[in-house]
Amino acid sequence: MEVILKEDVNKLGNRGDVVKVADGYGRNYLLPGKLAIEATVANKAVIEQMKGSAIRKLAKEKVLAEDLSKKLESVELVFERKVGENDHLFGSVTSGDIAHQLEEQGYTIDRRKISLEEPLKSLGEFHVPIKLHREVTSHLKVTIKGEDQPESTTEVAA
Repeated sequence: MEVILKEDVNKLGNRGDVVKVADGYGRNYLLPGKLAIEATVANKAVIEQMKGSAIRKLAKEKVLAEDLSKKLESVELVFERKVGENDHLFGSVTSGDIAHQLEEQGYTIDRRKISLEEPLKSLGEFHVPIKLHREVTSHLKVTIKGEDQPESTTEVAA
């Protein structure tokens, strides 16, 4: 099945591209999700018009992404997690955790744009890449500290 992409799709193509996909992928994911339309002669003509507006939209999105990138460079997120022996972290920090904390600070960023290969599972300071736009990637400083656990005081009655 040939489809015309209406949005950028990871590992498939960019907006306006005509790509060949499996019938099931097209019918069950791309078309219902409004990520693509069928590649008919009429739709190809419509896409040519859409490409002009897409170029303008892409330029505007890039400018917004660059502005957001500059703001994110100064942001530092601090997570406190429980730590066991040898600074072993119980749990981890995921892209969802990072997105949630960014949202609390007023930045709405989809967790799928946060490029973590795997969840952060150790104490320390990390620079996490965030892909804001096809051409704009920002780096966010994330620090993971151990939770301060109160000393248990046990009194011995004499």
